[in-house]
Amino acid sequence: MIINEPIHYKTTINSADMKKSKHYDIGNDMRYLQLLSNSFPTIAEASTEIINLQAILNLPKATEHFIADIHGEYEAFQHILKNASGNIKRKVNELFGTTLRETEKRELCTLIYYPEQKLELVKAAEPDINDWYHITLHHLVAICRDVSSKYTRSKVRKSLPVDFSYIIQELLHERTEDTDKTAYVNVIIDTIISTGRADDFIIAISNVIQRLTIDQLHILGDIYDRGPGAHKIIDLLENYHHWDITWGNHDILWMGAAAGNDACMCSVIRLSLRYGNLSTLEDGYGINLVPLATFSMDHYMDDPCTEFLPKLSGGSEHMDDKTRLLTARMHKAIAVLQFKVEAQLYEQHPEWGMKDRELFNSINYKKGTITVNNVEYPMTSCSFPTIDPSCPNKLTSEEVELLEKLHHSFGVSEKLHKHIRTLLAHGNMYNIFNNNLLFHASVPLNADGIMKEVEIAPKRKCAGIELMKEVGMLIRSAFQTDTNPAEKQYATDYFIYLWCGPDSPLFDKSKMATFERYFIKDKQTHEEEKGNYFKLRDNEDECDYIMNSFGVTGKNRHIINGHVPVKVGKGETPIKANGKLMVIDGGFSQAYHKETGIAGYTLVYHSRGFQLVQHEPFTSTEDAILSGTDIKSTTQIVEMSAHRMLVADTDKGKELNAQITDLEELLYAYRHGYINERERKNQSPVK
Repeated sequence: MIINEPIHYKTTINSADMKKSKHYDIGNDMRYLQLLSNSFPTIAEASTEIINLQAILNLPKATEHFIADIHGEYEAFQHILKNASGNIKRKVNELFGTTLRETEKRELCTLIYYPEQKLELVKAAEPDINDWYHITLHHLVAICRDVSSKYTRSKVRKSLPVDFSYIIQELLHERTEDTDKTAYVNVIIDTIISTGRADDFIIAISNVIQRLTIDQLHILGDIYDRGPGAHKIIDLLENYHHWDITWGNHDILWMGAAAGNDACMCSVIRLSLRYGNLSTLEDGYGINLVPLATFSMDHYMDDPCTEFLPKLSGGSEHMDDKTRLLTARMHKAIAVLQFKVEAQLYEQHPEWGMKDRELFNSINYKKGTITVNNVEYPMTSCSFPTIDPSCPNKLTSEEVELLEKLHHSFGVSEKLHKHIRTLLAHGNMYNIFNNNLLFHASVPLNADGIMKEVEIAPKRKCAGIELMKEVGMLIRSAFQTDTNPAEKQYATDYFIYLWCGPDSPLFDKSKMATFERYFIKDKQTHEEEKGNYFKLRDNEDECDYIMNSFGVTGKNRHIINGHVPVKVGKGETPIKANGKLMVIDGGFSQAYHKETGIAGYTLVYHSRGFQLVQHEPFTSTEDAILSGTDIKSTTQIVEMSAHRMLVADTDKGKELNAQITDLEELLYAYRHGYINERERKNQSPVK
């Protein structure tokens, strides 16, 4: 029963059960307290929850992993998740450093990463499989016990497979070192083997180890483009336990294509052809490129399309000459179509200030030259059978038909739209976690370092955190059925500005010189001047200013970015601004390996601090299974904490402390008669 008289006063308590003085406004909080009492209807239950939450606060901080710019490299990405950026290997070395040989430790790690495949190899080669099972199961239990130690039993229990939940719990909480329990543990393991469940158990506990080694995964953008497996990456993420993404420019490009922006759609196809990787488009999303192939053969049959030959890497380097030439023709056909469609959007939106990118207007088609920044350059090729020099941005009837077919193919791809919904559900333009500010590329700045106002809609300007929020809402409005049609169309159009607009927080360069790289040899025209953020981000004061403006507080706070590959081979470091900014695009994509000298970074944030893991190129999953080869990683200590960080030191800790405060107020309300305790309505009757 609840007291009905309104209470309009605040009350201060200072009792034995509350160690410090509290100030409660019971009258204003009553509605919330009533709702809270539904979950905790008695003093005993509320007290138990406070005890539970206080205990959680004193557990070690769980491990976060930060990865950027995956670019379709599914196998490498999958392996990094499985090996937890070398963390599992480190655990195995710590536990068995002097008791197992290096080959045995390597075999054990491979088993944890790829249990199904490794088991097949072991059973084919092992003369005494039962003995191997017995030893291996004890090792796996020891590793699982170690990685689960920083979590509550409840959280571990929720991570366990249903079939083996009880057995794993028993093995995790009983030790053979306890002589009274030795026989008990051994019998459980022997019975697993004798009942023919050893394989299933090994697979189950290996997956649990992988699950518990990484608590939260942060992706700093660019799942798409260049590599062949972007769709597989999102398939994997859809079943991953805890992840988020700050969208990158390549993700936005695919989101724009799915929303119906034809310029984005053409760019998506062009990039896939440029890198000779059509797997995501054709196999992943069922996009029909036959109309484009037919169109390109009709119009570019006599064109060698030299500038458009694909950059071959990964599985595409084995492409035969005939396929390579067809790819080049398709590549040129879609590039021309892209430049035309983009130009039409720039005409429609003069507020973007991008009319200078309508470069077909700058060509002298008789001379075969182009004028850029008042300088005339010879073109590498001036073969444009679909361009009318008097109206160069106008689509031919065949191009209109082709565009409609491609548009339809993107529009009806259920899997593409499902994946885009996943990115929307887990993503934002920026995120803040545990005093770390995450965004993919930049925050637009003026030359003096002050936040730059960007016009995101006619007569609507904003800067900094407001810009990021407004852009995020604009992106989402393109996919909402209740959005005003005119607003929805503008939001759809705006995707191309986010992709290549000079003041886009996802691009932030003077121009995207795609056209120049295709058609002008002079590399001066290829230069893309970076925005002020990239010029100023090495400055510690600038980083502090940005973090202050985003409300990022705390003694050890950081900005974490991707977007621009760190050229390690040329001496560049990912740690900038005296440790306050970290750029973790190390070049996952094979296309970047020569440029960066490495194959990506993982930033690991655990209870002891930050570690930056620098990866060497991944060979293949097959090599990892057969030979036990792992990604060779170099760990750089970025910042270590003076004390082991606890849950209390995290955002989750703040949330739990707030819950504790609310529960303490509920206790006060119970004990002073504002709310009466009651039995749960769903209590089971006594039998």
